[in-house]
Amino acid sequence: MFLTTPTILTWTRIVAIPLLVGVFYIGLDPGTQNLVATVMFVVFALTDWLDGYLARRLNQQSSFGAFLDPVADKFLVCASLLVLVHLKRADVFVALIIIGREIAISALREWMAQIGASKSVAVHMLGKVKTTVQMIAIPFLLFGGTLFGTIDTMLWGTVLIWVAAILTVWSMVYYLQRALPEIRKRVKR
Repeated sequence: MFLTTPTILTWTRIVAIPLLVGVFYIGLDPGTQNLVATVMFVVFALTDWLDGYLARRLNQQSSFGAFLDPVADKFLVCASLLVLVHLKRADVFVALIIIGREIAISALREWMAQIGASKSVAVHMLGKVKTTVQMIAIPFLLFGGTLFGTIDTMLWGTVLIWVAAILTVWSMVYYLQRALPEIRKRVKR
């Protein structure tokens, strides 16, 4: 199931990430850059929901799709965070927390799968809330202005990205606690 409709959507999200980054390097005026990047991010984030929906609806769920979808999400978030740090709209500490957690938990999940204990680090609601907050904070920060004449997207984006960083640490601790019994078993051997 390498080229199903949901998987093609996921691949499209990965391939389009350089376009999102490139928007800030092609010489558009800052307001246009911000708007285009924000719209692109929102569209990419919606394809994340759409590919999962279509996979279930069309009965095209696959282990490859289950692997690729979170990879695409992590690429999108990490690339966007790096752009935001470069633009000085996000603190490098926040980016390090979020990107570091993604690497650590991905490695933990891979190891747990190898030892047959992947259920202990299965996706939890806390991780989904963290992702949702990130997916709201990032477009606010990409927009970097006033929305509808009243919403300061920099203020709200900054607050939300820090909330996401806190949720990131919290979810990492949760997953590590879940994995700890298996880790202890392996260390004793």
